[in-house]
Amino acid sequence: MRIGVGLPNPVPNTDGATLVEWARRSEVAGFSTLATIDRIVYPSYDSLISLAAAAAVTERIGLMTNILIAPARDAVLLAKEAASVDRLSGGRLTLGLAPGGRRDDFEAVDEEFETRGARFEQQLAVMGKVWRGEQLSDSAQPSAPLPGREVPILIGGSSDRAVERTAKFGVGYTAGGGGPDMMAPIAEKVRKAWTESGRDGEPRLVALSYFALGPNAKEGSSKYLKDYYAYLGEWADGIAESAPTTPDALKALVISFEDLGVHELILDPTIPELSQVDLLADALL
Repeated sequence: MRIGVGLPNPVPNTDGATLVEWARRSEVAGFSTLATIDRIVYPSYDSLISLAAAAAVTERIGLMTNILIAPARDAVLLAKEAASVDRLSGGRLTLGLAPGGRRDDFEAVDEEFETRGARFEQQLAVMGKVWRGEQLSDSAQPSAPLPGREVPILIGGSSDRAVERTAKFGVGYTAGGGGPDMMAPIAEKVRKAWTESGRDGEPRLVALSYFALGPNAKEGSSKYLKDYYAYLGEWADGIAESAPTTPDALKALVISFEDLGVHELILDPTIPELSQVDLLADALL
């Protein structure tokens, strides 16, 4: 199982120089992927712009949105932006996409919340057309840089519709936290739907966990996660408590996800200090 690391793009008060150096240091350390978390109404850096910055200072490491709230954006512009990052990075981008679950993110961009699932599926179809160079207007010109490719898509979400979307549109599924016990049943559903849909091979499975290491790990992780998930009320306390904050806890988590057949685990930071990259590499790589 590969080990990726999140960029600190959603962690408040992360300065730009830290984010860029984080990308450099993560590649040198040997992580498989740099990933972002997406929100609209939060003091975070935009996901694709963060990955573009990371792409400019790295050469090998994968780039992933995990996830990006697709229905809060225009499908053609999102496809063009994603294709641009993918082309500029030498084909390193994977798009983790999901409908999103925060009403305020949609209100801020004047998009309907209740219809986001249906729009998401329409977007997935349109984005494929953009990447294949199909005509979208009276102009015969393509909308994405050429030569390009269809950017690999991972589908997020916890519903049966997420499973169906994975089999129809994705190269795999990404689980947005929750731990191995929560991922196990949906991973089996994804595998079954993949086979029943006649897809070749097996679906790529990606898992996510937050982490913090070092002397102030518990305090720093709890502060950030309780703020980020404040809208969940008491559930935020449970999320904060579940984040591993010791090397032994991280190693145990890795084994649990590996036993599920997960292909890649993304560990997202809760403390925007560069030492977190080094501590994580020392613990797991």
